[in-house]
Amino acid sequence: MTTLDYDYLVIGSGLAGLMAALNLSRHGRVMVASKKEAVESNSNYAQGGIACAIDPEDSFDEHVQDTMKVGAYLSNEEVARAIISSGPARIQDLEALGVAFERRESHGEDYDLGQEGGHSRRRVLHAGDITGQRMIRVLLDRVAENANITLRDHLMAIDLVTTGWLKQPGESRCIGGYFLDQKKGEILAIRSSFTVLATGGAGKVYLYTSNPDVATGDGIAMAWRAGLPIKNMEFVQFHPTCLYHPAAKSFLISEAVRGEGAVLINTAGESFMERYDSRGSLAPRDVVARAIDNEMKTRGDTCVYLDISHRSARFLKKRFPNIYAACLKYGFNMAKQPIPVVPAAHYFCGGVEAGVDGRTALKGLFACGEAACTGLHGANRLASNSLLEALVCSHRAAETIAQMPREHPTVEIPAWRYNDAVPSDEAVVVEHNWNELRTCMWDYVGIVRTNKRLERALRRINNLRQEIRQYYLAYLVTADVLELRNIAAVAALVVRSAMLRRESRGLHYTLDYPQELPGTPTDTRICDQPGG
Repeated sequence: MTTLDYDYLVIGSGLAGLMAALNLSRHGRVMVASKKEAVESNSNYAQGGIACAIDPEDSFDEHVQDTMKVGAYLSNEEVARAIISSGPARIQDLEALGVAFERRESHGEDYDLGQEGGHSRRRVLHAGDITGQRMIRVLLDRVAENANITLRDHLMAIDLVTTGWLKQPGESRCIGGYFLDQKKGEILAIRSSFTVLATGGAGKVYLYTSNPDVATGDGIAMAWRAGLPIKNMEFVQFHPTCLYHPAAKSFLISEAVRGEGAVLINTAGESFMERYDSRGSLAPRDVVARAIDNEMKTRGDTCVYLDISHRSARFLKKRFPNIYAACLKYGFNMAKQPIPVVPAAHYFCGGVEAGVDGRTALKGLFACGEAACTGLHGANRLASNSLLEALVCSHRAAETIAQMPREHPTVEIPAWRYNDAVPSDEAVVVEHNWNELRTCMWDYVGIVRTNKRLERALRRINNLRQEIRQYYLAYLVTADVLELRNIAAVAALVVRSAMLRRESRGLHYTLDYPQELPGTPTDTRICDQPGG
C-alpha cells in the first residue's frame, strides 16, 4: 500500500476546503483530496450568496439578532458574533483572490445586496445567481497556480487513522486517513501533521434533495466512527423551493427569488403564506417548508407555485440568469407564469462538534463548513450564513494550525487489510439498500415527525446498517458501498438526535411535542463508537 506524506491534509474541495488549503499553503505542503471532480461540492451549487453586514446602514448586532431569532435561540451568540464580525475581512480576502461580487448599476462602488428570508435587511453579496460556482472556479484556479498544494480528484476518504486506533501510548491524535483511489481501484494512506475535514453536507440521506450526488455525509460518518461528538443532527433544513419537474434533478430555486418579490401560491392561485406567518413568503425556511408541506397534504397537491411574473423579463434575466435559463429549459417562463416547486433536503445544521477555529475533540483534526457544528446555526440556518461560516472558520482553522508545532507523525499506517474480501457480484443489493434507506428517511424523518415514525425509522436503519456492514466486510471496497455506509451512519444520527429532542424547535417539528420547551435550549450530543 502506498503512503503519501504531507504537512496538511484537507478532505473536501468546497469553499471551506479550498480556503483552508490556500491559507495553509503559506506554511507547508498541502494535499486536497476531492471525492469526485474537484468542482463538485455543495458550495459550487450555492445560488444566493454570502450574508455579510457590510452596508453602512447595517450592523453586526442586527445580523447577530437575525441569526439568533431564525436559529430559535439555540444559536451560540458568542459564536455568531465572532463569525459575523469577521465577515467583511474575509470578503476582502475573496476579492483579493479574484472573486467579483455584483455592484449596483447606479452606484458602481456599492454592492448589489440581496435580501432573503429571515434577514431584516439586504445583506447578501452575490455574483448573479451562481455565486458558489463563480467562487469555486476562481479558488480552483488559485489552487492550480500554487506549488505548495496538490489536489487529487476521485480520491475518496474511507476512514480517519488515529494513534488511539493504532494503540499508541499517550493522547489519541489523528495522523491522516485511508483513501480509495477510484481511478486505479486501489487503497492508499495519506499521513499528515494536521487533517481538516471539509467534506460538506449529507442531503443524499434523503430521497429528495437540492444537493449534488457527492453530499453523503462522509466527514460526519468518519468522525463518528472515530468516536468524536456529533451535535444537533436533528436539525435538517429543507429548502422550500426546488423546481418540480421529473427531469430537473435537484435544481434549486434560490430564496433570493422570494427576496425580489416572488410569492408562493397554491394550485388555486391563492397566496397562502400569510395564513402561516406575518412575514409571508419571506418567512424563514423552516416555516415556509412546513407551510408548503401542509398545503400540499391538505389539498392533495403534488406541488405549489412560486410567482414572480410581475417582474420584467429584463430584470429576471439579469438578476437570475441561471435560474431563468433553467426554467425555460424545462418549459417555464418565470416572467410569464408561476414556477412549480416542492421542498427538498438542503442543509445540515448539525455535524462534528467544532470551534470557530475548527478544533475538534481529537487532537490534530479540524472540521469546518457544513460537516462541522460550531453553534452558529442553532435550530435553523439563516439564509446565506453557510458560506460565511465556511469562509471564516476555514481561515481561523488555518491560523490556529499554523501556530501549532508541526510534528510529522512517524508511526506507520498499517497496510489495508483485505482479508477474504472478493469483488462484488451483488451490486443490486447496494442499490436496493440505498433506495430503501433514503425512502425511509423521507417518509419517516422528514419535515414533520412523530415518535412512531422515528421508532420505525430507527429499527429499519439499524437493520440496514447490519446488512451494509456485512457487505462492506465481505466485498472489495467501492465508492458506492462507502457512500451507502456513510449515509446509513448519518441517518442513524439524525433519528437518534430527533428522539432526544422532546420539543419542536426550528427545523425539528414533531406532532408529539408541538411546542418549544421553556428556558434555555440545549444541544443534542451523541458520542459513541458505533463501528461499521
